[in-house]
Amino acid sequence: MPQYALITGASSGIGLALAEALARRGHALILVARERPALESIACELSQRFGVEVMFRVCDLTEPLQLSGLLYEVEQCDYQIDLLINNAGAACAGSFLDNDWQRERKLLELNVFALSRLCHALGNAMARRGSGRILNVASLAAFQPGPWLSSYYASKAFVLHFSEGLREELQEQGVQVSALCPGPVRTPFWRNARLDMRPLIGSKWLMSAEQLAQLALLGLDRQQAVIIPGWRNRLLARAAQLSPRRLARRLAARLNRHLLPR
Repeated sequence: MPQYALITGASSGIGLALAEALARRGHALILVARERPALESIACELSQRFGVEVMFRVCDLTEPLQLSGLLYEVEQCDYQIDLLINNAGAACAGSFLDNDWQRERKLLELNVFALSRLCHALGNAMARRGSGRILNVASLAAFQPGPWLSSYYASKAFVLHFSEGLREELQEQGVQVSALCPGPVRTPFWRNARLDMRPLIGSKWLMSAEQLAQLALLGLDRQQAVIIPGWRNRLLARAAQLSPRRLARRLAARLNRHLLPR
């Protein structure tokens, strides 16, 4: 029976780059996203280029019935998923009180609840088999508060702390859990979050999705609990942890306001 990597948010950006990197390694894939045309094209291309089985499932993870349907299919078809990558995520830039509540709600549904549900369902299957890996995509934002992106920063802090706690719970059952905490990455995330990426263009802090994917898989191979790609990002994460909280949130507020559209 083939073993699959299930990747959410696989139609673009980090998810797509991780799918390609895994396909290059010969790993069978199940790609999950909302956009059928993009998924069909990607599945066909990766299968032809790398000779691996690539399936896709169209699913809006913020809709509980669709998420339940996806998990039911995975269980009934007995797909052996040895790697779960919870990559799908959203951000909502601007003042929390001014933002549309439905956008804020969907952010929490996707970044927190859908991720937790997938970890619970597929983590149980892995624990019963005695093997498996889970990679939850957090962010450098997880290490500090982030005014003007308050819900996003808080959701990524949840992902980081949840992943570290789950790692300790599951290690004796043969399941490895890791959190990926990238800094700025050149993806459609910025446009979808209504952020202005132009101030970061040309910056050494900005990484390509392909670079990130390679470093993320290297961190998985090394069984790292928290994967922070790039020495600059590791330095920034450490600085955020050591800085007084008041200073950390004020610096984040200044940076995030600078990235808001004008």
